[in-house]
Amino acid sequence: MIIAIMGVTGSGKTTEGSLLAKRLGWEYIDADDFHSAANKDKMHRGIPLTDADRMSWLEAIHEKLAQAAAEHRNLVLGCSALKQAYRKKLFHGLDVRLVYLKGDYQLIAQRLRARKGHFADEHILAAQFADLEEPSDALVVDIHGEPEQIVDEICRRLELRSAT
Repeated sequence: MIIAIMGVTGSGKTTEGSLLAKRLGWEYIDADDFHSAANKDKMHRGIPLTDADRMSWLEAIHEKLAQAAAEHRNLVLGCSALKQAYRKKLFHGLDVRLVYLKGDYQLIAQRLRARKGHFADEHILAAQFADLEEPSDALVVDIHGEPEQIVDEICRRLELRSAT
């Protein structure tokens, strides 16, 4: 099974996604690891990525997901997946459970101001909210709780059992 945790930068994809994977005993992959150095530099400078910037990134992630599916490996993906077209490209031909970490601009901006050492910061948040096409086919989870509570809710609603 593949579970994709999506949302804008700062919504908790890495935190909740890695906690979920650990709890389930699954592999976790972070879509940020698939960005080119040029994309990371652009985001760090507060320049939003274009659809063209994202194409090779989306293809590389899809390839990784398809390989995991072919090998019957369970994994959790943390990925912004902001637009429906991106999700279509990412998940084409795959059985993916989509979890949307939903939060308001003010809360996420506050989180980003507190975050240090990440290439994406508050400068790109407005662009991400502008690009966001909320999914109609996802489990929607509010991000106001603590990470463990959010993972509890995801497990409960997807009927997943802990590996421990």
